[in-house]
Amino acid sequence: MADEINNTPLSESPLPDQEPEQESGDISNLPVEERVIALQEHLQEARQEASQNLDTAQRAQAELANFRRRTDEERISAGKYSNGRLIAKLLPAIEELALAVSHAGGTYGAGGNSEAAEVAEASWLEGVKLIQRKFENLLESEGVTVIESVGAAFNPLEHEALGTEETSEHPPGYVIQAVRQGYRLHDRIIQPAQVIVAREPQEQGDGDTNGEEKESNHG
Repeated sequence: MADEINNTPLSESPLPDQEPEQESGDISNLPVEERVIALQEHLQEARQEASQNLDTAQRAQAELANFRRRTDEERISAGKYSNGRLIAKLLPAIEELALAVSHAGGTYGAGGNSEAAEVAEASWLEGVKLIQRKFENLLESEGVTVIESVGAAFNPLEHEALGTEETSEHPPGYVIQAVRQGYRLHDRIIQPAQVIVAREPQEQGDGDTNGEEKESNHG
């Protein structure tokens, strides 16, 4: 009998106090109270994670909306002012046409040698005026407006002062003559108006009176 007991394999003999390993996160073998506490902790963690995910999603949605808004504003702005350079190049032609019309209008009929010459001049003038109106309509359709100059208060954002002139017909600081017309594309200045600004006239005789007073003092 002693020999049979000694021949028993060691691997088949159970180890004392050996329990099966419990899987990580498995709460099925926990008591009911501990199981409830563990479930409440898991639920709280899940709620926090869901709240964080919702906040992240809302921020991403707000950033996307802001990006779309900025993109739309930039696209609209680019569309409004995309023709600015072309229009600025057309402005000198408009000014030349206006100058030609004004000169022709002033000389029309003044020195004509015959009725045929007057008719030809009138026909030429009407043709130039037609071209001028077409240019003006084109500019107006593109959002170009003329800057008010004569009779308006001098505005350094819209006007470029070429000089001043004494006058009592206009208050000091007001525009009395537009040397070159100014233009605005929508709300942006593309060509300031070159103007002459009124200044208060000096009283005549002030200089002579002062000179006489100086001479009398010296005398």
